[in-house]
Amino acid sequence: MKALFWFSSKLALHMRYIVVVTGLANPSPIIQTFYMEESLVDHVKLDGVVTLVDAKHASQHLNEVKPDGVVNEAIEQIAYADRILLNKIDLVGEPELDALSYRLKRINEMARIKRTKFGVVDMEFVLGVGGFDVERVVSDITQLAAAESSAKEHSHDHDEHSHEDDHHHEHDHEHSHDKGETGHDHKHDHVHDPCVSSLSIECDGNLDLEKVDDWLGNLVEENADDLYRMKGVLSIEGVETQFIFQGVHALFDGMNGRPWRKDEKRINKIVFIGKDLDKEAIKKRFFECLVPAKQTVPTARG
Repeated sequence: MKALFWFSSKLALHMRYIVVVTGLANPSPIIQTFYMEESLVDHVKLDGVVTLVDAKHASQHLNEVKPDGVVNEAIEQIAYADRILLNKIDLVGEPELDALSYRLKRINEMARIKRTKFGVVDMEFVLGVGGFDVERVVSDITQLAAAESSAKEHSHDHDEHSHEDDHHHEHDHEHSHDKGETGHDHKHDHVHDPCVSSLSIECDGNLDLEKVDDWLGNLVEENADDLYRMKGVLSIEGVETQFIFQGVHALFDGMNGRPWRKDEKRINKIVFIGKDLDKEAIKKRFFECLVPAKQTVPTARG
């Protein structure tokens, strides 16, 4: 497994890219260097992180047991990725590829995955990624929502064509996500997985600016080491533009986006990728930031 960092030059008349290739290592220090090192920030910008996954041996790396408190580097490379190249697909079967793809998505649902042989890929997939551009957050989350919707439709179609009785199908569906690449119970593999996963929150309504600002600030401060990536589009009460943000650990960047259209439903969408995140607590505190819907008071008559 390898991580490739793509950087584009800000000064060149024609766009130029610098590719930094690592082995099996934590990508975070490189990412943060290009955020914080002033001598670099003025000349280049981080375009994206591309992780190359060996489909034949990926499970071996992902299942590697680490000491308590140490995150598996292979899992970290998946968590930080903007693009994932699932390579050597000719060496494994379709069921194994599907199971591995699901596992990668469970870690990082924001990353786009492309299956390849011999590392052959269209350059458009790995160049101009804009993985760290706050302006690209809306399109990234929109694509993610579309992919999730498509997956749900596919799952629904599969349900409709099942010849099993309803009770049996529901039982299988509840446990299908716990099966590994060979179809066996995946609980053993969870022992190896240091709980790095994605959390998505989507709901309509407006947010109280002061509450959501405190919530995000506290969340980043309390979970800086364990919060790998985050992106979001928020609807703030009394503000007619979208608020969009993205971040890596404690590095946070936000800005006002385009105006909400009059006929548009104002929907909040957030994605977090992190380790040992208290998902229920995060969701609970987020929903506490919502402004209660205004109730219509009936007019007294007579």
